[in-house]
Amino acid sequence: MTVEYPPVVPGPHHRLQHADSPTAGARPLFQLDQLDVSFDPTLDTLWTYMRPRTRPSFNPDLLRDFVTWQDDIELACASGAMPIRYLVLGSRFPGVFSLGGDLDLFAQHIRAGDRESLVRYGHACVQILHRNMTGLDRPIVTIGLVEGDALGGGFEALLSFNVVIAERGVSFGLPETLFGLFPGMGAHCFLSRRLGAARAEQMILSGRTYRAEELYEMGLVHALAEPGTGRGMVEDYIRQNRRRHSAHCAIYEASRAVNPLPLAELESVVDLWADAALRLSESDLKLMRRLTGAQTRLLERAAA
Repeated sequence: MTVEYPPVVPGPHHRLQHADSPTAGARPLFQLDQLDVSFDPTLDTLWTYMRPRTRPSFNPDLLRDFVTWQDDIELACASGAMPIRYLVLGSRFPGVFSLGGDLDLFAQHIRAGDRESLVRYGHACVQILHRNMTGLDRPIVTIGLVEGDALGGGFEALLSFNVVIAERGVSFGLPETLFGLFPGMGAHCFLSRRLGAARAEQMILSGRTYRAEELYEMGLVHALAEPGTGRGMVEDYIRQNRRRHSAHCAIYEASRAVNPLPLAELESVVDLWADAALRLSESDLKLMRRLTGAQTRLLERAAA
């Protein structure tokens, strides 16, 4: 089976037409299969929720939606259609923000010895995160809304946001070492800059899960909400900080200048991750499959 990924480098935006464009075949912005998007003009906020068709992970179709979503944000801002100052990403899946990478797909590529596909997948992921980390080079504050567990790549994705607001009791974790791998889509790069290299390695190597309260103490979560009140907490945060929006954007830009994270660094770690993945044994792949099965059973029980 051939799996298509988003282009390794986001292409020119000519394929995306604004809803008001006279060009034939123009389509409305944000018409996406696995992302629900709405704009609140009272808060200048673009609300986006993931709604993956099956398992809540970053499948290739969802990655393509994210590339289009980011392109559409740039178009909406450039045209003046939406004066986006805050960008919020959450999840519609009950109890889960994201379980991260598509483990079944990884196993398929590993068994086939298909390094190229692993690298393409990883590069697509980190390019999306890098664009998010820079606010798409616009004065946008990015906010991750965590109303359910964020594991593996789900946790990594949240590290690219300016602000993370999580409901108490939700879990975060990087379980990749449990099956002989490591999180290759940004965790080491982001955590080393936030916590220092030694603490980042300790967190990655432990394979343990952390509660939102623990990450709040570390500074990785910026505000805690009671269960069921996450969106309200985000709205309150935006209202309280709107007058300081320009200052916040300038501070985040200065932080990136002081401690830059080039896309090339993220991609080089992906390359190392792909090499490590191809060294996994069949017993490692079975452990990966068991983890996927355990997560699926938990999801089924939660949905019942």
